[in-house]
Amino acid sequence: MPELPEVETYRRFLDDLVVGQTITTFEVKDAHVLGTEEDTLRRALVGRTITGTSRLGKNCFLLLDDSRVLVLHFGMSGDVGAYRDEADAPRFTRVALHLDSGLRAAFVDPRKFGRIRLAESVAAYRLAKKLGPDALDLTGAELTDKLAKRNTLLKPLLLDQRLTAGLGNWIVDEVLFQAKIHPGRVASSLTAAESKRVHAAIQLVLRTAIAHEANYRDFPASFLIHAREWDDSATPGTDQHQYCPRHPSTPIVKSYVGGRATYTCSRCQPETN
Repeated sequence: MPELPEVETYRRFLDDLVVGQTITTFEVKDAHVLGTEEDTLRRALVGRTITGTSRLGKNCFLLLDDSRVLVLHFGMSGDVGAYRDEADAPRFTRVALHLDSGLRAAFVDPRKFGRIRLAESVAAYRLAKKLGPDALDLTGAELTDKLAKRNTLLKPLLLDQRLTAGLGNWIVDEVLFQAKIHPGRVASSLTAAESKRVHAAIQLVLRTAIAHEANYRDFPASFLIHAREWDDSATPGTDQHQYCPRHPSTPIVKSYVGGRATYTCSRCQPETN
């Protein structure tokens, strides 16, 4: 699933490709991905110039010259691409914006869970979807205040897009591993110092992922993500079981917190504070 780092990479790609371009044709190959009626989108887009791009959490926005925005949400498998001739269209292109440069911007989505919508503004979309501030914009003081008021498990709370937009499952696991805090802690049990560590880890993980264009194999060896996949039937201590990057003799534990698969190190992340 494209998470915040992937979507920021997509946004930067689109920023180079479409900004300053006028949309000449709105081509729909599969209307399943449309969250706004096709005719409404076509009337709103054709002839409009794209003036910029923006992102909030996992949502990417193309800013139009009439102040409205085209919202791209990538679902489970969405991506973007560019091509000039139909023969070169990426596989699973569902929608294409034809630009006056002659290029076409493709919305690619094999599983068709992504959506394209029209909104009056980024602010209006955020209000309608009840999204919190972008995870990169959330301040340490805001996070500390939000956590202190909630008697819920920490991991599901960080995944709640109303708290902050953009944190997905692997990101929260990585954040809490880097912060050395167990995901099953109650949010209000965190001290101010622990909340500060969580905030610093959010910045570290997201900025690292963006810097590497979400190519996870290139992440530092100290990141938990390298130990998230193994044979579930393997016995701890065998070669098929992954180990903590900080403690090579300590196996990573897979459990479920808030119904989500969760990976932790028992030494780095004790269950009690």
